[in-house]
Amino acid sequence: MTPLRRRMTEDLILRNRSPKTIRAYIGWVAEFARYFNASPDGLGPEHVRSYLLHLVQERQASWNIYKQARLALQFFYSVTLGRDSVVAQIARPKAPKKLPVVLSQDEMARFLDALQNPKHRALLMTAYAGGLRLSEVARLRVEDIDSARMVIHIRQAKGHKDRDVMLSPRLLAVLREYWTTYRPRPYLFPGRQPDRPISLRTVQMVCERALAASGLKKHVHMHTLRHSFATHLLESGTDLRTIQVLLGHHSFSTTARYLHIATAALKSTRSPFDKLEPPPGGEAQP
Repeated sequence: MTPLRRRMTEDLILRNRSPKTIRAYIGWVAEFARYFNASPDGLGPEHVRSYLLHLVQERQASWNIYKQARLALQFFYSVTLGRDSVVAQIARPKAPKKLPVVLSQDEMARFLDALQNPKHRALLMTAYAGGLRLSEVARLRVEDIDSARMVIHIRQAKGHKDRDVMLSPRLLAVLREYWTTYRPRPYLFPGRQPDRPISLRTVQMVCERALAASGLKKHVHMHTLRHSFATHLLESGTDLRTIQVLLGHHSFSTTARYLHIATAALKSTRSPFDKLEPPPGGEAQP
């Protein structure tokens, strides 16, 4: 490891960035250096601008990828090198806002019942029943299922925060049956090595198999279960503040986007078109 890379890694650790963020940021700076075949501390604003244009125009990277690359380079120059001006003038992208895919409750039941493997079914049910992120459900420990308090304890989730979510009585019955058969320990859903959690890629593959078996045509991934959890709560009357706490969102605006997805309010709201008086002689023929 070069001294420069070690210094940036240490800077990220001191700011309590997650291992995933550290790997991503170090990777972007390394790729930036390879693109110009030069040490990044010798490159400047025009190099950064040229590289980011390359990502957008030639590699057709998404705006989320662009944003991550820009943040990595900004951290490197501003924090590690103390050169704030290098990235400061480069545009911050305004990413297009798209509504996430959500399954109806009937579709969710069909999706969760599609797999026969008890472990995989229990995993997907747990993710939906608690609105958990992919990494959160993968890292669950057996003791995180607190049947005395009827909560699931989430350890050090995004933002390095612990939180509790409700433990569904129906899910508890599923997990007890699963535990009786498999006796997992310490992780609720272990990987190939019993003392290690299931890999994130394996969880994604389980989701892909469930989608194929269910026959649903929507684009479903693990985060779809979390979106559906929040939307179904909102449609059943749960207030946004409670949903924000359950999801572990730092910003209320992140939770508020589910207002755009929930259909219960839409269905109960009449269009002003319905209040128009029909023209004389009845409605016009199409």
